[in-house]
Amino acid sequence: MLTHPTIDQLRELKLDGMADAFAELAQQDAARDLGHAEWLALLLDREAASRNTKRFQSRLKAAHLRHGQASVEDVDYRTPRRLDKALFQQLATGRWIAEHRSLLLTGPCGVGKSWLSCALAQKACRDGYSVHYARVPRLFADLELAHGDGRFAKLFRTLTKVDLLILDDWGPDRLSANQRRDLMEIVEDRYGRGSVLITSQLPIETWH
Repeated sequence: MLTHPTIDQLRELKLDGMADAFAELAQQDAARDLGHAEWLALLLDREAASRNTKRFQSRLKAAHLRHGQASVEDVDYRTPRRLDKALFQQLATGRWIAEHRSLLLTGPCGVGKSWLSCALAQKACRDGYSVHYARVPRLFADLELAHGDGRFAKLFRTLTKVDLLILDDWGPDRLSANQRRDLMEIVEDRYGRGSVLITSQLPIETWH
């Protein structure tokens, strides 16, 4: 079998995972004892894994997470922030996203709300969900600019079509009439079709 032409053809077909696996197997003596079906199965497994990784990396890049390296596996439950381990691990399964439910994460400054939200978002990306992260003050500034330069429709679609929208740092500033209107439209359009994760330093009873 001609190794190099085969690898070249695989790469031309954009089957890079299969090409890498083919090159590795060709250099392994143990691979000579494998049958054609076993070779093909290994190549297909590598291609599937490669494509899943690329899709995850694409979703993670599009999410613009503040803490891109945060992960649910790295959560420290020993820190004194009253984090319910069983509840958080249940949230990490992503069922609440599949059911289009929303999550409010509150607590004083410095307890890691943003990091925890990004950890859940990173897990959501791994599970195949689309995510968009935005700090609330910056989001409203972007929305105001978008109204003026014609980008509002595109930005609105981004905020309403993703599976999970994260609104980080909600509540320190009062909203203007335009900001309340934009927020209402975003939440209304997402209702029953997508999840929202909101972090806030303010207790929920003070929001009104």
